[in-house]
Amino acid sequence: MPEEKPDKPKLPVVDQVSSGGVAFRISGELIEVALISFGKENRWQLPKGLVDPGETPELTAVREVREEAGLTTELLAQLDKIEYWYVGNKGSQRVRFHKFVYFYLLRYTSGNIQDHDWEVNEARWVEINLAQKLLAFQI
Repeated sequence: MPEEKPDKPKLPVVDQVSSGGVAFRISGELIEVALISFGKENRWQLPKGLVDPGETPELTAVREVREEAGLTTELLAQLDKIEYWYVGNKGSQRVRFHKFVYFYLLRYTSGNIQDHDWEVNEARWVEINLAQKLLAFQI
């Protein structure tokens, strides 16, 4: 008879909502997207962050692009909603996060990419095809 393993205690589940933006501009014949470099590994990503209480995902996307990339933008459309799970800490407790991330298409109106906040290593305009390559994860 196979030995039964005791059930592991289930981690509590915490819903988490983030929002971000694909901020773009047209420069001559090129379409450029604002990307940020983040973390010790300098991973390139789209600006995004947690939706604050009382804030809509749309407002969060515009705010995060302003804070993390230094840009003022106009919201055009929702692009996607991504859902995934991960395990992390909430305070001193291990939890399973059920994460939802909304992404919006944002048209650049003003600002300077050099005016990004302290959490970001670097922000830069990247041609859209190169941006897709920088954002892809190795499988």
